[in-house]
Amino acid sequence: MTLIEKEIQAKTILSVSKIYPWVINPYTGCQHGCSYCYARFMKRVTGHKEPWGEFVDVKINAAALLRAEITKKKRGRVWVSGVCDPYQPPEAKYKLTRQCLQILARHSWPVIIQTRSPLVLRDMDIIQDARDFEVGFSVTTADDSIRKLFEPHAPPIDDRIQALEVLHDAGIRTYAMIAPMLPGAEGLAELLIGKIDYALIDRMNYHYADHVYRNYGLEDTLTDDFFYRTRQKLASLCGT
Repeated sequence: MTLIEKEIQAKTILSVSKIYPWVINPYTGCQHGCSYCYARFMKRVTGHKEPWGEFVDVKINAAALLRAEITKKKRGRVWVSGVCDPYQPPEAKYKLTRQCLQILARHSWPVIIQTRSPLVLRDMDIIQDARDFEVGFSVTTADDSIRKLFEPHAPPIDDRIQALEVLHDAGIRTYAMIAPMLPGAEGLAELLIGKIDYALIDRMNYHYADHVYRNYGLEDTLTDDFFYRTRQKLASLCGT
């Protein structure tokens, strides 16, 4: 996969969210390029012509913007991130997420991190010392062969589970985002128990990946029956 990476100057970084009070997206686009990702709608906003997953705009002034904006806005929980993975590969070089977390921690703002990447372990020093930070991993299936069909450029499932265990054992509040629920998700209960404080579970609500289900004969896992049956198997995780 060819990645077009471009450094840009963003106009703002601490934005209002419909999920949590605030959201920070240090990048536009996501190199993980998951086939089902709802964030594909960003292409309509940004005008990118490249396929989803093949472009990333790097908001190199993210930290400077946050330092200015955080003193002017009402304190509230911040989602890092909503329409990109804050720990996608370019973060290893640019450290924009790390810089933003440092600022949020310094101002004692609560933060909920959502990622697919074990790179978040790099920032455990900040997360452990912060007053109210938690870390979640999107873990959509227990079967890495299924992960390769839907999320071919994202980290392996075992790596995500191991990272959750490290974070949880360090006393950091952790969660699993089992959404969208992919084939093979029923095996996650055994893998995640004791590694998370809670789980969020939802079905496939978008049609971007319908071709993957068709191509591999997985249409039965889009049914109500699959969702409710699997959710029941995972119910123990919700109150872990």
